[in-house]
Amino acid sequence: MKKIEYNQFAEEALDAIADSGAFLTVKTEDDLNTMTIGWGSISYMWGKPVFIAMVRDSRYTYELLETTNQFTVSIPFADAMKEELAFCGSKSGREHDKFSECDLNTTKAKEIESPLINGCDVHYECKLRFKQKMDPDNLDPALDEEWYSSDEGYHMFYFGEIVSCHKEE
Repeated sequence: MKKIEYNQFAEEALDAIADSGAFLTVKTEDDLNTMTIGWGSISYMWGKPVFIAMVRDSRYTYELLETTNQFTVSIPFADAMKEELAFCGSKSGREHDKFSECDLNTTKAKEIESPLINGCDVHYECKLRFKQKMDPDNLDPALDEEWYSSDEGYHMFYFGEIVSCHKEE
């Protein structure tokens, strides 16, 4: 694994998230879960590189994020992990051990406790610096109708300082 700058593969990472998704992984003292995210942002704020992930409060990952201050984002660029991403985006960690059912292997992160998912191209290690519950009163009504018409709830925005970034070789 080679250490890289947070923005070195940002375009490829964002394209891959939009196309197939990425693994957002959270480890607490007692639990480990990963889920597929299809939205995210790589940015720079507060003088630091930041990954912004959105998680609905109905998700198991939300429960874990509310008890820890860190997460990883592992992004495969190729189609090699589409089945795993589809499974992790459609099944809950409450009922499934996604790691064993998808044969996902992990590598210890360099700076935080949440691990990295092997086989992905780029990995972001993030320490939670800010979170904000989405306020539907401030959302464009057209977006609300298109993306939030179900009973799944709104997103919590998690702003994670990117403390380390790696490219698999």
